[in-house]
This record gives sequence, C-alpha cells and structure tokens, in this order.
Amino acid sequence: MSSSLHGSNALCPVARGAALVGDLYILLIVRDLADGSKRFGELEESLGVTARTLTARLRMLETEQIVERVVYPEIPPRVEYSLTIKGRDLLPVIEALRQFGEKWTHE
Repeated sequence: MSSSLHGSNALCPVARGAALVGDLYILLIVRDLADGSKRFGELEESLGVTARTLTARLRMLETEQIVERVVYPEIPPRVEYSLTIKGRDLLPVIEALRQFGEKWTHE
C-alpha cells in the first residue's frame, strides 16, 4: 500500500482504502475483471492504456492480492488475470461509483 499516509490518516480506513485503489486505472482494471479472467492484451485494449502503465498497475494489484495472475504452460505462454476474493470485495465500490457517475456527471 502507498507509504504516503501519515499521522491519523494512516489509521483511517477510508484513507487506507483510497490509497490502495484511488488510481483511475486500478478501478478500471477491477471493473474489467468483474466479468471474469482477462488477458493482458484484452485489458490494454479495453482501457486504452500503455503497456507500461498497465504492467505497473497489475503488479501492484498482485502485490496487494487484489488480482491473481495465472500462467498457463502453453506455447506461446498464456497469462490471465482475475480478481481474488479481496478484489471481488471491491465490486460494490465500483458499482457505487458507476451509479454516482450516472446520476451526477454528464458528458
């Protein structure tokens, strides 16, 4: 988790949660994995993000045990990402953000 939390913020669960998932791409990766496993290329295309950015976010999500990476012993190797139980616990947060965005933001 982010080491930028200081003082009483480090004790606040809202601050800790925001530090963990407060990045736009983190939230969108979790959103995209809500329907099941995806390959790197599928996520990259869906998000319109650079490979470097996606790799960094996926590594962080793996470290935090929100996403798991499965490598299949095939040639060429197939790698898929999916949500862990911890990651699935974020889905109501994603849904609340979706509902808020639909109600209060406009294109």
